[in-house]
Amino acid sequence: MKYMLLIRPDRDFDGPVPAEMIAATEAWVEEMTARGVRLHGDALRPASEATGVSRRDGRVVTTDGPFAEAKEQMGGYDLIECRDLDEAIEIAAKHPVAEIGMVEIRAVREIAG
Repeated sequence: MKYMLLIRPDRDFDGPVPAEMIAATEAWVEEMTARGVRLHGDALRPASEATGVSRRDGRVVTTDGPFAEAKEQMGGYDLIECRDLDEAIEIAAKHPVAEIGMVEIRAVREIAG
């Protein structure tokens, strides 16, 4: 089963992400890639560079970030494929951000195409 890991640190790094966090994340990526469970993933640019898109009455409306309603930062994502939720939890718990925030696990609902 495929799961999306949403990487959500509790702290907003004002400057660059600390080197030790980058190294720990790279080690996690290497381990999960070697296990064959990590399909794809990447870090995201800061929320201040985000663009929100909505459509109202047929008109496209865009909003530049940051968004005041957002209480959590989204630092990145990883798409993994595991045998079950227990394995996904084990993988998410090993992610370095799990120590300074949360790694949210969402099952992917694959649409037959």
